[in-house]
Amino acid sequence: MARVYLETSFFSACVSTRLDVASMFWKRESLAWLKSQASHHTLFTSTETLAELSRPSYPQRREALSFTVGIDILDVTPEVIGLARVMIDSKVMPGPLEGDAVHVAAATWHHMDYVLSWNVKHLANPNKRTHLYAVCMRFGLVPPIIVTPSNLWEPDDEAR
Repeated sequence: MARVYLETSFFSACVSTRLDVASMFWKRESLAWLKSQASHHTLFTSTETLAELSRPSYPQRREALSFTVGIDILDVTPEVIGLARVMIDSKVMPGPLEGDAVHVAAATWHHMDYVLSWNVKHLANPNKRTHLYAVCMRFGLVPPIIVTPSNLWEPDDEAR
């Protein structure tokens, strides 16, 4: 079973009330992925995700947090923060020292196979893969593959 880190944008998509085409597609894909694919993987998220989803200004925070129940929670340790800082300093992730960089650092430090994200600008961006790999390998770490839910689908469950 692959170890899959669910990033904040995944949970956001699950509870989105937006009616634009992209948001509705992401919601449908995320909920379908949870229904048919979650059992094929070991799921994780982090205290960073919980903090982001818990913000009072976050829409549908209670509903979004309900999707984290039963998922293993990874700690954001000083090592994770240090790795996130290196990712920002190396320009592989944008600052500030929260959010995207911390998600990728936590997933890398805790040896995840994948990060599931709808953030295609900064996270699920294949153009960043080589740079991210080079930065992480300096510390003997292999970064996870960052994909959208649509790209992590078991072959026997192709019909969505």
